[in-house]
Amino acid sequence: MIEENDKSNGFSNISSFVRRSLRRGSTRNKQHSMLPPEKPLIPNANEKFQNEKPSNQVEPVWKSHLYQMQLKAPKPKRVVCNTVLENRPSIYGKEFHGAISREEAEKLVMKDEGCYLTRESERLPGTYALTFRFNNAPKNYRLYYDTDEKMHYVGEKQFETIHDLVADGLITLYVDTYAKDYIEQMAANVTQNLIGNEPDRAKDENDNEGVKKPSFKASEVAKEHNFKTQTYYGPHWCDYCKNFMWGLKSQGVRCQDCSYDCHQQCSKAVPNQCSPDKKLVKRVFGVDLTTLIKAHNLKRPQVVDSCIKEIEERGMEVEGLYRVPGYADDITYLQNCIDKDGVLPDITQNGVKDVNVLCGLLKLYLRMLPIPIITFDLYDKFIDAIKQEDAFEQIKSLSSAIKELPPAHYETLKYLCRHLQRLSKYKDKNLMSSENLGIVFGPTLMRPPDHLALMAVGNIYFQKRIVQLLIEEQDVLFDN
Repeated sequence: MIEENDKSNGFSNISSFVRRSLRRGSTRNKQHSMLPPEKPLIPNANEKFQNEKPSNQVEPVWKSHLYQMQLKAPKPKRVVCNTVLENRPSIYGKEFHGAISREEAEKLVMKDEGCYLTRESERLPGTYALTFRFNNAPKNYRLYYDTDEKMHYVGEKQFETIHDLVADGLITLYVDTYAKDYIEQMAANVTQNLIGNEPDRAKDENDNEGVKKPSFKASEVAKEHNFKTQTYYGPHWCDYCKNFMWGLKSQGVRCQDCSYDCHQQCSKAVPNQCSPDKKLVKRVFGVDLTTLIKAHNLKRPQVVDSCIKEIEERGMEVEGLYRVPGYADDITYLQNCIDKDGVLPDITQNGVKDVNVLCGLLKLYLRMLPIPIITFDLYDKFIDAIKQEDAFEQIKSLSSAIKELPPAHYETLKYLCRHLQRLSKYKDKNLMSSENLGIVFGPTLMRPPDHLALMAVGNIYFQKRIVQLLIEEQDVLFDN
């Protein structure tokens, strides 16, 4: 017996989907009309970013072709088993037909498009399979169940019910089959834009040689989007290509910092112009440096500026500054206050009596950066620079490497090194020479990626020498 059910092939009719969206809540309203007018497939690669849109300019036109294709996808129909099965697994319903052969299962689902059933494999007892009909042909998949999440799956996507799994599969197969040329053209356009947007690195390096790195505005700093797979409970269109994001689950990716939505394949060509929203960047410690300064429109993190200012006002002559640890509970308390409230609490003499606590707080912030001040991709270049025997070549190579740092990293490193140079001038009293500061800050400011962590053991001396030279020659390295 075939059980008719049209509730989950996506959007079987527009009015029911509108009610469903209002009930569950769309994660983001982008003024998507239900049946948006068509527009040529090839978009302008940087259409979203090239110009600021005047307030009276029309919203972008969303393309409905893939949306219409999803509406036409077959609807799942459960083939009900009327036989009483004593060993029916509790995770399956009436669509489970027991240990029947593949041929028998295919015969049962061939009664109508979208028919499906589950069965126990005859060849591999204890394993299960999904059989359904698509495009007048049977499809068979090994069926899995995540006991912890209580989800069914045959691939990466996981679903609460077999019905939803089949519905999403039918939509995906239908779109992939009947919109193949359309999607290939969309993908080709992404590739074309990706090539067109690739910077001429050799030209940039030549242009920057011997030139002072310009100051910057946080809002103008380039930043990659922080994309993660996203499920949308409502009709969603790609912000990049303006095409519909098909499927019932994991239809695309969303930037965790600015809520930019796009297809997985389009994410590779999206310009690095993420503008983080402070509402989404809820912490300070452990947040990417560029993300933080763009979200708060600052040149450097406030915690860095404020700690250094307070340390220089009352702690430059304290013995063992940055080497002697502050009280861990006080440091953790300040960290939690900053992450919770988003503002720095009172760190003056009245609020924090021990200046070593402020030093510990600053070092903790720098250690927790997901990408260190001296970035992973430049780690080897800094190490190679300091290994050169000639002092002039060391400075020249370090200067070149420094100029490749992202603007937020460059500004923070420059500010910190100038502070440490001033601090080292009091070495007769605080016993913190540039060499000692290099020992303290070497592992804090630079480290290899986690999978190459053992490399850091052999480079401890070089890391110390790099930071020591950055402190001693900061006026040359950062200004010329």
